[in-house]
Amino acid sequence: MRLAFSRFALAASLLTAGHALAQAPGAPPPAVGVVKVQPAAIVESADFVGRVQAVDRVSLTTRVTAFLDQRLFTEGAEVQQGDLLFRLERAPFETSVAQQEGSVADVTARLANATIQLGRAQQLMSSAAGHKSAVDDALAAQRSLAALLAVAQAQLTQAKINLEYTEIKAPVAGKIGRGSVTPGNVVSPTSGPLATIVSQDPMYVTFPVASRTLTALQKRYAAKGIAGAVAVHLKLPDGSAYGPTGTIDYVDPTVSPTTDTILVRARIPNPALRPAEPGKPVDRPLTDGAFVAVSVEGIEPVMALGIPRAAVLSDQQGTYVFVLGDGNKAEQRRIKLGQSTPAIAVIAEGLKEGETVISEGIQKVRPGAVVAPAPATPSAGK
Repeated sequence: MRLAFSRFALAASLLTAGHALAQAPGAPPPAVGVVKVQPAAIVESADFVGRVQAVDRVSLTTRVTAFLDQRLFTEGAEVQQGDLLFRLERAPFETSVAQQEGSVADVTARLANATIQLGRAQQLMSSAAGHKSAVDDALAAQRSLAALLAVAQAQLTQAKINLEYTEIKAPVAGKIGRGSVTPGNVVSPTSGPLATIVSQDPMYVTFPVASRTLTALQKRYAAKGIAGAVAVHLKLPDGSAYGPTGTIDYVDPTVSPTTDTILVRARIPNPALRPAEPGKPVDRPLTDGAFVAVSVEGIEPVMALGIPRAAVLSDQQGTYVFVLGDGNKAEQRRIKLGQSTPAIAVIAEGLKEGETVISEGIQKVRPGAVVAPAPATPSAGK
């Protein structure tokens, strides 16, 4: 215990001596590197957390009740629009089509005969043997059969539609998931989805943006519009940068009342990692539902007052810098930052063009202390 106390006392003595030496009247001013506050070309960016979302999502269901005969796809593979995926039992529906075709043929023949009878009755009206009632009866019979023919033709059309429903094809291109029903089971419109297709390329990325931030972005890029003035970059869940660039194509018209954010959507390519092979799964970088880091960057740089990031300090009251004042004295100055980059801090308030700030050797600077300034090295803050 005595040894520990002695070490503490020795450290305290050395620290006190160090302060006394640093503050000694004869000590030279600390050397620091300084830079001028001047306009710089800044590529502004803002970071958000987004979620990948498929452009198209289709749940495949049957529209008729029948036995499931065949499943004609590989689970997890990509299918093309129009590919045959399921085939239902066709025989009952083919029989129905044949029955309706027979009904149409029967009514058609009866209608033709009724039309002939009507013509004969109308011819007899010019002779003494003709009766108007006979014409009326023949006309009513002809019209009734014409109506029956229309019904029979409609039933035939419905039977053909039901027959077509026995083949379930892909309405969109994309990756198909697991089949929920195996062949041999009866399926119906109430059976639920047989499988789900999720489109793959391109993809959507949706991310919430604070309404204040979105308003600022819209004002900043009012000339071109935010969709044409910014590019969307992603980082994958493992932290790696994603190559293709996206564009904003939709901004939700409603602000969330609970988070004060607006949902923004971008469209971005999702190419295959290797050439696709028929019937085999295709790997792509973006997966529906995945979280990604989203960076919205201006396409063209903007001019703004900037200083190296290394010159910016912060405490409980906010951010500040040391400005070189009269007599090379360091003056603490509170600032507000704008949309900055990892290397350059954009000054929104607190500094003017031409002022000099300290960017190197800041750890040796105290407010009001005299320093020995020199131009900072070109790599400072980068």
